[in-house]
Amino acid sequence: MLILQNISYQHENKDMLFQNLSFTLNNHDKIALVGNNGVGKSTLLKIIAGKLNAFSGQIHQKTKAYFVPQLFGQFNDLTVSEALNIKDKINSLKEILEGVVTEENLLLLDDDWTIEERCNEALSYWNLPDLDLNQKMESLSGGQKTKVFLAGIIIHQPELVLLDEPSNHLDFEGRSLLYNFIKSTASSLLIVSHDRTLLNILNKTFEMNSDGVSVYGGNYDFYREQKKVENNALDLDVQNKEKALRKAKEKERETMERQNKLDSRGKKKQEKSGVARIMMNTLRNNAENSSSKLKDVHAEKISGISEDLRQLRANLPMIDQMKFGFYNTSFHKGKLLFKANEINHNYDNELLWKENLSFEILSGDRLALKGLNGSGKTTLIKIILGKFLPKKGNITSLEKKSIYIDQDYALLDNHLKIYEQAQLFNDCGLEEHDIKMRLNRFLFTQNDWDKFCSDLSGGERMRLMLCCLTISNESPEIIILDEPTNNLDIQNIEILTAAINEYNGTLIVVSHDQSFLEQINVEKTIQL
Repeated sequence: MLILQNISYQHENKDMLFQNLSFTLNNHDKIALVGNNGVGKSTLLKIIAGKLNAFSGQIHQKTKAYFVPQLFGQFNDLTVSEALNIKDKINSLKEILEGVVTEENLLLLDDDWTIEERCNEALSYWNLPDLDLNQKMESLSGGQKTKVFLAGIIIHQPELVLLDEPSNHLDFEGRSLLYNFIKSTASSLLIVSHDRTLLNILNKTFEMNSDGVSVYGGNYDFYREQKKVENNALDLDVQNKEKALRKAKEKERETMERQNKLDSRGKKKQEKSGVARIMMNTLRNNAENSSSKLKDVHAEKISGISEDLRQLRANLPMIDQMKFGFYNTSFHKGKLLFKANEINHNYDNELLWKENLSFEILSGDRLALKGLNGSGKTTLIKIILGKFLPKKGNITSLEKKSIYIDQDYALLDNHLKIYEQAQLFNDCGLEEHDIKMRLNRFLFTQNDWDKFCSDLSGGERMRLMLCCLTISNESPEIIILDEPTNNLDIQNIEILTAAINEYNGTLIVVSHDQSFLEQINVEKTIQL
């Protein structure tokens, strides 16, 4: 069991990241921890794992948690056995079996006679049967590093496991193994992930924000349905508050008009009755004070309603605050854009694909490009983009404009400010205020326009890229997305999904996120 009581964390600059987080994770619970980018999910996992210290609060747990981090660069100088913290046990077991039965070796082994057997079982499960435990971590791919740490769960057999984006670097096969492992393990799990397939096999969802954790008693789909109900109620509150604001402003206008009429009528009456000038000044001052008080009363009421409305709107999901709009008038569904006839490529005189590739890409197609790491997905993308010519076969390319967007949104220039970047895509002569209006539509306010692109999070880079595409006078006929969801939280994945579904052109997607592929209506697959 894990119990968190009023956990808070403060950055070194004294900014509070989150405060007063409390929840309980029971034995055998399998829980998704969700929340917007930057809310502190990874930090909370590190606190539970003992990698960071909380600013305040208490954590009660029976045993130490096993932690699978999101990033592995800090382990590059270690061997696999060192990264898994099993080197001493493995070496001691080998020495004992060779007859070196010392007190030190027995103490290090700690009666764990099955450690080598569990290592073999774990590495075999994760399709790493030939991995040398003395191999350096830096020599492994991102997916292999993830599998090494996932193998550590079988090796160490912990009661509590913390997983930070465990499917990020895994291909379809690796993800399938992960899903099956999560379903079958007896360990308690707390998982941060944007992989909706994974989140739907967990039995509870904890939503984290800066002020606390809300508990939902079901998987991610259940959580989304509950959030939809909450957001509908919030949307109704926003509409009612907007209505109240309009009424308050109308009431202010009517009251002030009526007061002005009364003041004007009174002034004329006083002039006709010959009231002395000094008295006239006194009456006029009284009237002005009365009007000023009325105006202050209404202004205070309007200000209060406006502030309430601002807070309500701030709680709306980002996707409900944004507006998309792509220029799609030039697209003719079904038009041939690209054709490959028996193509292949080679490196070092060796063909890349076992079988030659033949396929067509038509306007309006939604294609998934699938294959294991090293299967040639990037090469095929470059051929489609016209950057490579195949070494075998021939191609026909009729598209006018295509764009390639990788997972880091590298089309954005880190040396430019947000407004400058948007201006780069302004090929139709939009005025400055039009550009800034588009930026506002994608939640980049006046305070953001002078920020450098290098300072943006993954979700912000994605939103700026989408904004730039809507600024351009001509939408590309083909958009190629390479692992677009890898660095995004769930909310930003939903924003990307909504934008893509408004785009009527041709889409080619490299992604291991099956849920994302389904939601953007991918209909065809090129399997390498």
